Amino acid sequence: MIHKIFLFIALSVSVLVSAQPEDVKKLHETAKAFMRSGDFDNAIIVLTRALQQDKKNIDLQKDLVMSYYLKRDYAKAMEGAKVLIDRDDADVISYQIAGNVYKALEEVKECDKMYKKALKKFPKSGPLYSEYGELLWATKDFAAIKQWEEGIKSDPGYGGNYYNAALYYFYTKDKVWSLIYGEIFVNMESFSERGAAMKQMLLQGYKEKLFSDPDIMKGEEKNKSEFAKAFLQGIGKQSSLTSKGITTETLTMIRTRFILDWYENNAVKYPFRLFEYHRQLLQEGMFNAYNQWLFGASENLAAYDNWTKAHAEEYNGFTTFQKSRIFKMPQGQYYQVN
Repeated sequence: MIHKIFLFIALSVSVLVSAQPEDVKKLHETAKAFMRSGDFDNAIIVLTRALQQDKKNIDLQKDLVMSYYLKRDYAKAMEGAKVLIDRDDADVISYQIAGNVYKALEEVKECDKMYKKALKKFPKSGPLYSEYGELLWATKDFAAIKQWEEGIKSDPGYGGNYYNAALYYFYTKDKVWSLIYGEIFVNMESFSERGAAMKQMLLQGYKEKLFSDPDIMKGEEKNKSEFAKAFLQGIGKQSSLTSKGITTETLTMIRTRFILDWYENNAVKYPFRLFEYHRQLLQEGMFNAYNQWLFGASENLAAYDNWTKAHAEEYNGFTTFQKSRIFKMPQGQYYQVN
């Protein structure tokens, strides 16, 4: 009888121990549901109770800090953020959350230190370079571009650095990287609001920056990037087509001839995923539709709508293909030289 009692107690304890992680998991799911609905007070209550059961659970801690941040209780959020990034297992997201809190409290110096510490620990994190650059840019520190460029070089699959770098270069005299980085970003975020805004800037960039002067190489004497020079020389060969103005149609012709020339003269020396994609679209008969998608709506929305209706099969074929793929830049195709 006594043996059975001890066995019962042992089994009961075993069930309780095994049930505890499941309880914490359920509590976390409940808290996340509250977060999604915007009920941060209840999320905080549930997360706090879950942490009583599992004090070292970093995912619970991250969501608790985020809940305080989203509730705009920045003092509590900061208290939790400091604990979070002091952990040995603090990950990239932990530092991103802390960065949001520091920025909300406008603690620029402490935030700067935090990002430097984070990048020392995660030197290949695109998101951290992107957000650190945004902190610098907000303080009008032009060293922001160095962070975005390092992010592109270290983590080419992350889109945020292309976006920020493209915006930066649009407001400089640069003729190359604003267009290249901008188009890469549009392909990474094909259907976002930022992507739509970037399309408009690309069209303006071709008009106002690339072809504003008949001598496309003017002012490029000090350009250290041989890739950039090759790009400009290749585009310059097609400059006679600009006599008809910069339209979606003329850009399609210019860019088609450019890709053909690039693969004849530069592709072996400078392999580049964006140009490989252009070539693929040309070979599959979708480059015209791609350029319409890229520039058409920004140039003339009514004309673009008419084009999609008149070329429904071509347009639908491209959009179906586009939705079936993910565009990513690979390592080793970084050609910018500062």
